[in-house]
Amino acid sequence: MNPLAACLLVSALLFAIGLAGALTRRSAILVLAGIELMLNAANLNFIGFWRFGPHPEELTGIIFVIFAIAVAAAEAAVGLALILAIYRHARTSDVSEITEMKG
Repeated sequence: MNPLAACLLVSALLFAIGLAGALTRRSAILVLAGIELMLNAANLNFIGFWRFGPHPEELTGIIFVIFAIAVAAAEAAVGLALILAIYRHARTSDVSEITEMKG
């Protein structure tokens, strides 16, 4: 098996696990964890295409991954802050029970 194909297969499995976790879980924190898994799968794709691409000496793949990790960290911080604010208001983190957005 081609190393790039193996990397893409692992990335696809990781993305599928994250998507299933984000769509089937009721807890907002587990939904956020599923989204993080999907972002990590995209990072693995960036690294795979960079490493097995025509010019691995250029650091474009690494730069994309560092930028994506920074965006994921900001997304996690904002997401957790929103989850805490919703929990303080509604006293639940179950996404199916949160129906109103009024404060």
